[in-house]
Amino acid sequence: MKYHLIMLLSVLCLIRANSQKLTKVQKTTLEEVDELKTLNHEMCQLLWDYSETALKEYKSAELLANILEKEGFSIKEDVAGMPTAFVATYGSGSPKIGILAEYDALPGIGNTTDPNKTPRKDGIIDGHGCGHNLFGAACTSAAIAIKKTLEKNNIKGTIVLFGTPAEETVVGKVYMAKEGVFDGMDAVLEWHPGQENEVSYNPSIAMNNFEVEFFGQSAHGAADPWNGRSALDAVEVMNYSVNLMREHIRPTARIHYVIPNGGLAPNVVPDYAKVWYYVRDTSRTNVEEYYERIMNIVEGASLATNTTYKVQLITGVHAYNLNQPLLRTLEKNMKLIGVPQFTEKEQAWARKLQESAGKEQVGFKTELEPMPEKLENLEPGGGSTDVAEVSFIAPTAGFSVVTAPDKVPWHSWATAASHGTIAGFNGSDVASKILAVTGIELFTSPKLLAEAKDYFMMKTGGKPYQSPLPIDQKIVLPE
Repeated sequence: MKYHLIMLLSVLCLIRANSQKLTKVQKTTLEEVDELKTLNHEMCQLLWDYSETALKEYKSAELLANILEKEGFSIKEDVAGMPTAFVATYGSGSPKIGILAEYDALPGIGNTTDPNKTPRKDGIIDGHGCGHNLFGAACTSAAIAIKKTLEKNNIKGTIVLFGTPAEETVVGKVYMAKEGVFDGMDAVLEWHPGQENEVSYNPSIAMNNFEVEFFGQSAHGAADPWNGRSALDAVEVMNYSVNLMREHIRPTARIHYVIPNGGLAPNVVPDYAKVWYYVRDTSRTNVEEYYERIMNIVEGASLATNTTYKVQLITGVHAYNLNQPLLRTLEKNMKLIGVPQFTEKEQAWARKLQESAGKEQVGFKTELEPMPEKLENLEPGGGSTDVAEVSFIAPTAGFSVVTAPDKVPWHSWATAASHGTIAGFNGSDVASKILAVTGIELFTSPKLLAEAKDYFMMKTGGKPYQSPLPIDQKIVLPE
């Protein structure tokens, strides 16, 4: 009993010590976030209910934009040719601090909140396996809390919430960046649901996402194949050549593809075929080099099969341009605020979900992972993100907090289930606090903002942002 009392007093002393490190205006911001908890959970739930996939997030975008408009933000809709992209702005002048919000779901992984694979009764088959319902809600709450704090404390500046669709297809922010939507920002913050509590110090990897269509001539596969020119042959020549190329590229590269259309019947020479590629590496320069080589392969495949072709570059991104001063500030504030904690009932649910997924039954993680002392030469992760484009326009940084049990498959029915629970919603609450406290610090600490900008200039060399996309390329909306 005495031991537990000593531990409790130690924790209370630590909480008190940490709370004293927050400025008065940061404490005000935390109070504003707490006042928004009910609204935040409502947004988390509704976005989870909608589970709208990339560029189809009509109800999701409308929900967040309407809430922000009611809170006094001015709204610009249909941004960069995307009906589900919007920009919400409050205030005027400098500094201009941005928050990125996402709200797109993934196809085919919808689930109830049961800790086993169970289809939703409403018939929706898509789901928030990446937690963007929590992402969009927390960012909206943080922007509102910052707005209220600016207003009450007569702090000058502009807070901007960017409603960015189609992150899962690595599209939304790419086209917004290309159209100059993020120009003029002094700093930008983001977060992501996850299985660990940590700042986002992984640089991610650059990527080109493109389709190649081949066009040939149909003929009977047995009666007169000499009259045919197989578009599928062209796809196979291309794929074989790219697979030979793998021996002669850097080990950091990743090339993967699928064939969405390879013909309709074996006895008909396919006059049309399509292959879809992702080409990735740790640098934009490497990706462009491999892309150029693959374009030569495409031409060769076309010549070899007497077909024609068309290439559609869907999107392209850089590797994340990390900003160390912002990351250190986020980590400091994560320590001050704390990371999500879970009840025994929530941990029991998490263990059942892990059991269903065939994973070790250890529940949710509750520790803060330390940030490395040095950010240079870090092992990049396997994914790409359109946030990277923003990071080459303004100082940008993010973090993740736990919203799903450890080791269950990401982008799956299991994480879609977790992101519809109160445990997931509580992670969104914590993320909102970290965003709001860090955001208001950027408004009130010229020194921090100057350090972030200096670091950004050092990393970019002062070079203006250049989109990976052709200057005249427009977004292709789903039918």
